[in-house]
Amino acid sequence: MSVKEQLVGADVGVGRREYDDRVEIVADFGPETDTSVDVVDDTVIVVAGDEQHELAVEGDARAFMKNGVVTIEVDE
Repeated sequence: MSVKEQLVGADVGVGRREYDDRVEIVADFGPETDTSVDVVDDTVIVVAGDEQHELAVEGDARAFMKNGVVTIEVDE
């Protein structure tokens, strides 16, 4: 299941970009939402307000958050 499919119903804008060496997934939770992100093994954990999303990824992942926008980079 893709990250976009995993966030269905969360009212989150999700985009995906593919590069030669990685895939980048961007999810916009909005600047008014208190959001944090962490990577544990092959799972990206996003806490946005009262909701927690555990997003399964394949490969080495890094995640960053700024102004409610979560960026996940996954090496291919």
